[in-house]
Amino acid sequence: QVQLVESGGDLVQAGGSLRLSCAVSERPGTTHSMGWFRQAPGKEREFVAAINAISSMILYAESVKGRFSISRDNTKNMVYLQMNSLKAEDTAVYYCAAKLIISSDLRDSTNYAYWGQGTQVVVSS
Repeated sequence: QVQLVESGGDLVQAGGSLRLSCAVSERPGTTHSMGWFRQAPGKEREFVAAINAISSMILYAESVKGRFSISRDNTKNMVYLQMNSLKAEDTAVYYCAAKLIISSDLRDSTNYAYWGQGTQVVVSS
């Protein structure tokens, strides 16, 4: 069983920055591919960024490329999402997800076995 707890969401002005954190509780020595997704009111959950277990593959949605950065510290069981140059359209609940179960597609939300409860990000324009 994997437990994920996100933190770091806040209200921020457009152009500002936030760093989201995801604490991963898992058996010692076990690591999984991790993803960040977001869901805005009235919209479907969408892919934001993902990183594989050893940080050799990192992917971003086109809408955040160049502004967001995903990273992980396996010694601390943490995954981070650094968000810079925030825009109003980045407003959403952000979720971290763990463990690919169907394929190696890091972008597919249905491919993740575990999800956190989400953290709210509001960007005021």
